[in-house]
Amino acid sequence: MGTDQHRLLIIGDVGVDLVMGPISGWPRVGTETIVERSDLRAGGSAANAALAVSYLGGKSQLVSGVGNDEWGSWLREQLRGLGASLPVCDAATTLSVGLIDSGGERTFFTTRGHLDKLSYEHLRPRIDPAPTLGSVALLSGVFLTPALRQSYLRLLRDLGVLGYQVALDTNWPPHDWNAGLRAEVATWIANCDHLLLNELEVSSLADSSDLSIAIDRLTSMLKPQATLVVKAGARGAIGIQAGRRFECAALEAAVFDTIGAGDSFNAGYLLARLSGAALPDSLAAGCSAAAAIISRFPRRRAGPGNQTESVTVLSPHAGVGG
Repeated sequence: MGTDQHRLLIIGDVGVDLVMGPISGWPRVGTETIVERSDLRAGGSAANAALAVSYLGGKSQLVSGVGNDEWGSWLREQLRGLGASLPVCDAATTLSVGLIDSGGERTFFTTRGHLDKLSYEHLRPRIDPAPTLGSVALLSGVFLTPALRQSYLRLLRDLGVLGYQVALDTNWPPHDWNAGLRAEVATWIANCDHLLLNELEVSSLADSSDLSIAIDRLTSMLKPQATLVVKAGARGAIGIQAGRRFECAALEAAVFDTIGAGDSFNAGYLLARLSGAALPDSLAAGCSAAAAIISRFPRRRAGPGNQTESVTVLSPHAGVGG
């Protein structure tokens, strides 16, 4: 499932994640709760995707930023060897604490940090023309990067001119969806080749609780031959391209936290597409990647000097999960 370096370019949010849990119910103010597990790791949707690519034996170039503090230096070290280009922003590094509920849900507390400052001007000089026909640029975490968002349509169009197919995972807006935001995102969708959303994002963006109606509305916004992928968690994934719909079921996996599941799916799906796989097999590869990666806790990056953790991704024909 590997691919040539830089054929997959990943642009978006990078931060520090401290994941803790499980907790059963929200604790009372002023008390202390003891939890069984914790994991300090590089996070953010772009970093999650780049790390997943590495887990899967592929290569990518990560373009993001870090803060001007010790956490920024720590992030650089964690992402070393992943083709990362991480300019320093004039702010403290963005930090997230993720609390995992015993039922599997999670709650995040995130500082604005350096992602508030990350801009088009930081990133654009670090993006080279696509090295080969069919190279893909994955963009994610836009709502955590407000300065970059101001130039997002410009960035999407630049990537097309530079020869990239564009894959977009919007993630969830902190202030929820509204009519103005839907209209803004529609301009991004028109410039995408792969739209990678979970089912709640699809329904919310299309403003319909009926998933079938929502899918129809979003596919009507896509350019010809572009693909909509709906990540449906434990039910697997749905893919729609050129009027054809494909579904794949999910693999069962013992999971402590599902943080990064969608980002891992994106990595597996896009690596499969880059290798020439058709949509059904790419959906299966994405779900298989998500199941293989999120079942491991703590999550350690495989690479030189760290051979304690490895991931074997199931063949796209062997079943899926996500």
